[in-house]
Amino acid sequence: MTRICDLLDDAGLPRLEARMLLEHVLDKPRAWLLAHDTDAAEPRVQASYMALVRRRLAGEPMAYLVGAREFMGHAFRVTPDVLIPRPDTELLVETAVASLQGRPGARVLDLGTGSGAIAVSIALACPHVHVAATDRSAAALAVARDNAHALGANVHFYQGDWYEALPAGERFDVIVSNPPYIASNDAHLAQGDLRFEPRGALTDGGNGLADLASIVVGAVCRLNPGGQLWLEHGWDQAEIVRDMLVQADFEDVISHTDLAGIERISGGKL
Repeated sequence: MTRICDLLDDAGLPRLEARMLLEHVLDKPRAWLLAHDTDAAEPRVQASYMALVRRRLAGEPMAYLVGAREFMGHAFRVTPDVLIPRPDTELLVETAVASLQGRPGARVLDLGTGSGAIAVSIALACPHVHVAATDRSAAALAVARDNAHALGANVHFYQGDWYEALPAGERFDVIVSNPPYIASNDAHLAQGDLRFEPRGALTDGGNGLADLASIVVGAVCRLNPGGQLWLEHGWDQAEIVRDMLVQADFEDVISHTDLAGIERISGGKL
């Protein structure tokens, strides 16, 4: 007889990962596992669990295997159609939320929303503002819409490339984006979780600066006077992005560092 505890012990994975996969297969919390660890594991459970274990041993991200990742204290559904939300990006949300305090009715745009983690988190933190989000991928937007619905966030979604997805003349008070910024020849694209994530959401196919530049230039016609633009970028791109913003006539241009001390986002106002 194979017991539930045997599945955890024999997986060949870190204990936490093995437990998360088993919780997912059983649809049970940790407390249930602790109380039933000597119960017999049904053949169906064994087969489903071991299939996930094999995928994890092959390097597939845990977030895709269990179908969710926590971000800003909320559980977001994720699929291979979207990037996995990362703690570093919370800085972008926190900066946007801080800029929206005391501004009821402000309009916010998230470009390239993916799972919707940024847009939905802003909408939940600032229910008094209007949030819109775009993405070129219909599959990604389906995930984002599901997350907005599940978490009770009011976000308007548009499909298309960057600003082209929006109705003509629509302007915003804050624009945020975590665009593709990894250079196409970066070795990291062939390592770790990045191997499994949508390549088009990671790199622009060139030096990693094209989409950042496009968003900066396009923001000039989409921001209200005094509006702010905030961009997440690579660890070594802050100075370049600041120069882009200055050249586009943004003021008060600045970069903010993440918990590791890396300049993670840059922005300014018109």
